[in-house]
Amino acid sequence: MTPSRLRRPVRSLLTAACLSLAIPALTACSPVVVDRGYIFDAKDLDKLQAGASKEQVRTIMGSPSTVSTVDGEAWYYISSKFETVAFYRPEEIERTVAAVYFDKTEAVQQVAYYGLEDGQIVNFVDRKTPTRGKELTILGQLFGNLGRFNNQTSGGPAGGPGGGR
Repeated sequence: MTPSRLRRPVRSLLTAACLSLAIPALTACSPVVVDRGYIFDAKDLDKLQAGASKEQVRTIMGSPSTVSTVDGEAWYYISSKFETVAFYRPEEIERTVAAVYFDKTEAVQQVAYYGLEDGQIVNFVDRKTPTRGKELTILGQLFGNLGRFNNQTSGGPAGGPGGGR
């Protein structure tokens, strides 16, 4: 065998080894997308109309993700899409909320749709202790005591009768 014929199998073997190592490394960095919560079907959402009963809504949409805590007059169907890249924390990239509002007769009054941009993040546990008092800047702390000292002639422990002179 000639040396050039020996190099071809070695070269193809090295190429195959590099590809077999590169493909898993590249796919490990691709994001993993996970759907959580209620999976919306556009046909079901179109069936919801004002005047429908709670039972009709439950038949069409199923059980709600959550119910309002005040009088139970609103049902919420919540869906979220999370993306995880490598070892980082999952990040919510999409949220859809269908809110079905009922009137006093338990009939659908209104159906509203909200997205991720409509929400506010509320952190119930901050792990921070709130401090009491004013939040002062450096300049506020430095100049805040100006004029608060006792006057030498006002009579007090330093300059008045029986004072320290």
